[in-house]
Amino acid sequence: MSPTLVGTLGIAAMLVLMGLRVPIGVSMGIVGFFGFAYMNGWNAALAMLGLVPYGNVASFTLTVLPLFILMGHFATMAGLSQELYDAANRWFGHFRGGLAMATVVACGGFAAICGSSLATAATMGTIALPEMRKVGYNPKLATGCIAAGGTHGIMIPPSVMFLIYGLLTE
Repeated sequence: MSPTLVGTLGIAAMLVLMGLRVPIGVSMGIVGFFGFAYMNGWNAALAMLGLVPYGNVASFTLTVLPLFILMGHFATMAGLSQELYDAANRWFGHFRGGLAMATVVACGGFAAICGSSLATAATMGTIALPEMRKVGYNPKLATGCIAAGGTHGIMIPPSVMFLIYGLLTE
């Protein structure tokens, strides 16, 4: 049987398994194992079944991710996010719209620490949103500034996505 036909049948089998409510990862693993066994033999497939999961788990390259997120959590618990926001407010607060500018700058500073867009938006949202509401900012503008500033988490290195990209591309 040609490899194209084997791939087509594998995709069909995977869709059938997903239709039977088998989890996606499990259905991909089953179809991949049997497809590899068909193309290369049972001994090679069983050897791969023993080596590939161990190789993925035994790698220390991904240990940086939970530690990076832990560093962001420590920064939040230590009050660094509030201090970043206060410092940015002192720098930009005297300008017209300075609190909005301070929010975006503080989001950028916290994003450089924690490396996650979601964590940056959530943390700075709990700090900046009450301050902006107290001053009288439009809620749409306030949440928009926090959402826009939160996206800095993925763009400022070393972000979690940049780490994963670097590990995948070596």
